[in-house]
Amino acid sequence: MDFAQRLSEERIKKAMDNGAFEELSGFGKPLPKDDAAHVPEELRMGYRIMKNAGFAGEETALKKELMTVKELLHSSIDGEERKKLSLICEEKQNRLDELTSKRQTFARPASFFYKNKVYEKLTEHKKR
Repeated sequence: MDFAQRLSEERIKKAMDNGAFEELSGFGKPLPKDDAAHVPEELRMGYRIMKNAGFAGEETALKKELMTVKELLHSSIDGEERKKLSLICEEKQNRLDELTSKRQTFARPASFFYKNKVYEKLTEHKKR
């Protein structure tokens, strides 16, 4: 532990002993669940920015599910399983297309251009 960290820890401990934190709302209660816990640490800031901008929610969950199903489809060798996964993949893609068309998320030329770039980058990260 370096000097600054020790100093910070000592000051926090002293403030706790003096009761400085007891008046805070939420004192003694568990921290709220982190909604970005499923996102890799290096992508969390981007996820939070997108969420605050209104781009994360059902769309993000659908994209995650779609990527998972596509990975399963890619690794599956059973014909029946591949058919089922293809149907699930198609349903999820249709739902995602429906959501994005309602919100016109990728209606602007720049957004449309970057949609595929972002998707490729996210799936590339997951493959590593």
